[in-house]
Amino acid sequence: MIVDCAIYTHGQRTEGPEDLSDALADARAAGGFVWIGLHEPSEDEFDLVTQEFGLHPLAVEDALNAHQRPKLEVYDDSLFLVLKPVVYEPDSDRVTTGEVMVFLGDSFVVTVRHGEGAPLKAVRKRLENEPELLGKGPTAVLYAVSDAVVDHYLEVGTELQTDLEELEAEVFSPDVGGSRNTASRIYTFKRQVLEFRRATGPLALPVNRLAGTGQYGATVPFVNEKARPFFRDVGDHLARVNETVEGLDRLVSDVLSAHLAQISVRQNDDMRKISAWAAMAAVPTMIAGIYGMNFDHMPELHWVWSYPAVILIMAALEWLLYRTFKKRGWL
Repeated sequence: MIVDCAIYTHGQRTEGPEDLSDALADARAAGGFVWIGLHEPSEDEFDLVTQEFGLHPLAVEDALNAHQRPKLEVYDDSLFLVLKPVVYEPDSDRVTTGEVMVFLGDSFVVTVRHGEGAPLKAVRKRLENEPELLGKGPTAVLYAVSDAVVDHYLEVGTELQTDLEELEAEVFSPDVGGSRNTASRIYTFKRQVLEFRRATGPLALPVNRLAGTGQYGATVPFVNEKARPFFRDVGDHLARVNETVEGLDRLVSDVLSAHLAQISVRQNDDMRKISAWAAMAAVPTMIAGIYGMNFDHMPELHWVWSYPAVILIMAALEWLLYRTFKKRGWL
């Protein structure tokens, strides 16, 4: 469905006509551009937009079918950018992703949103409050959408760092470190980090192309060359995010290794204690077994003090074993 349609001339908004072909013609005649926002459109709903703006069929197919990786495609009549906004759900400590597709042409911008995490409404409101920036044309919309998505990555990264600190405290806590749910929580957190990385990692290449940095120094069509410093700023923020994600991934792997090592140490301690108690139980068992064989000719059978002597010997040996194991830390 079409969420919003407006024509922007010199940074000022005018409501677009119902006919999209008239909207594009009016925008070009006034020296402005038209911005159409759609939310999870059907194929029939998107056909009209495709015909009026001459969008490439491959890009249209990607826009209709979500679950795309972040990427930048350049076609003859338009530019196609895929972004994956990330939402952190504090109630469940989960990371969910949506998708934003941006079609950019000489006098139009078409944004397609999938999911609930896209900040397009806030971006449009912010741009309309900054007519000087909006007056730069469609490139300003592309920059503002990219900047909003990447800035929110920073907030999500901070939330995940807080969750990781809580996990570390739980793992190294003497009371909770051996909980059965700890390993499950660590694996769940690692999956959240992986989901976050799928959104941020592939985006570095498209942002570098828009910024004209590295091996992608050529100007991208339909993007104002003067906007390169702004996209470089987005690239700097994205680099910080990717460093944070890599750090989280390494740390959560270390936390998992530490947790498994703690479990192994506890199991070894338990085995030592079991072995020590078994050794102490073996002494009286051995002596009782010897004297329970009921042979006629055995030493000390007719001594008056045989029974107390045997009991005393067993007690002495048990005390000696207990002191030895206690000294070595087995008990």
